[in-house]
Amino acid sequence: MKKLLAMAAAAALSLGVSAQAANPFSDVSTSDWAYKAVADLSAQGIVAGYPDGTFGGQKNITRYEMAQIIARLMAKEDQYNAEQRAIIDQLAGEYADELDSLGVRVSNLEKKVGNISWSGDARMRYQSNDNGDKESWNGRVRINMKGQINDSTTANARLSTDNVNFKGDSDADVGMELLNVNHDFGAVDLTLGRYGMTLGNQGGWLYNSSYGFDGAQLAADLGRVDVAVGYGQFNSSRHPSADIDNLDTFYAKANADLGAFDLYANYYTNMEKEGIDYEIWGVGLVIPVSDFRVFGEYWQNTTWGDYDTAWNAGLGYGMRDLKKPGTWQLDVAYNKVGDGVYLGGTGLQTDILSDIKSAGELKFWNAVGEVTLAQNTYLHAEYAFAAEAKESTDPEDTWTVSLNYVF
Repeated sequence: MKKLLAMAAAAALSLGVSAQAANPFSDVSTSDWAYKAVADLSAQGIVAGYPDGTFGGQKNITRYEMAQIIARLMAKEDQYNAEQRAIIDQLAGEYADELDSLGVRVSNLEKKVGNISWSGDARMRYQSNDNGDKESWNGRVRINMKGQINDSTTANARLSTDNVNFKGDSDADVGMELLNVNHDFGAVDLTLGRYGMTLGNQGGWLYNSSYGFDGAQLAADLGRVDVAVGYGQFNSSRHPSADIDNLDTFYAKANADLGAFDLYANYYTNMEKEGIDYEIWGVGLVIPVSDFRVFGEYWQNTTWGDYDTAWNAGLGYGMRDLKKPGTWQLDVAYNKVGDGVYLGGTGLQTDILSDIKSAGELKFWNAVGEVTLAQNTYLHAEYAFAAEAKESTDPEDTWTVSLNYVF
């Protein structure tokens, strides 16, 4: 698009200043058809010329130049009507990357389109599970909604399909995994409703549910230390472990960035119900060394006698970046898990822990790798091997691989 034509379009959005605006550029004549548009936009500070005093109206406008114009229009949005603001919002979405390089945060733009922003992800996955006797080819889609109520309050929701079995003929149900309101009070925020709760590192080694906890959480950012406390119940309709459904639960979490290493601690307890009683605490450590990381954690259930501990230790390398194709990461760890600590809902996508109750205690190695294939597209793979069960037959190796898309 020629620059003069772009200025005419931009002028249609602006209020204008004066028909008598001074001639701002040496190469724009008063007889040019776009003279008034260019003069008005210059007077408003929306457009600027080159250092030599020219405008360059016959040149093709670059995306970066257009983003500069959009950013200046955005700064005056409170002066525009609803139709004009909608056009600016559409332009802002189209030039989001360029605006981001100018320091104009896209997150600030998202809340201007009906105050609602959308995102999501999709997954196509193959699993070889259940001690090698069973395989599954499945898919899933999740849609996230964020509604900006005011500058400090958002409503959040996520719809998700169950895993669709491509080798079967059944349809997948759709459920509301998340539904909560978050109040941001600066260094402290409060979440009410259904939200995710994770204990441990590596995406939730022993417990990881991106949905399923109904209650309230108070979180605080204390600089290098983040803390959170919560109270509520695990939701019975969407949670994978029946043992802890509908139990009144309290938990506390703390994460500290200490420079040379990251330290975290977790505590979980529930009110006793029908003989089920958990009081679990755990600590973990991550030590980055150049592109490597050394990690480990330890857990104990204080209410159990046998098989009441769990720990792991591992080494990782690299870091997958969704914006940079070719980036990758790999983590390998040794794990020892007692059934008194395992709550279900692990972040591991193999089913290596599915028979932990009969095993009593399980030792195994696992490797988790990811690589970005294209922007917002990555390959995920896991392999659990060399498993040893204390009270049952040793599980065979299990593995999974999936293509993941983020939008």
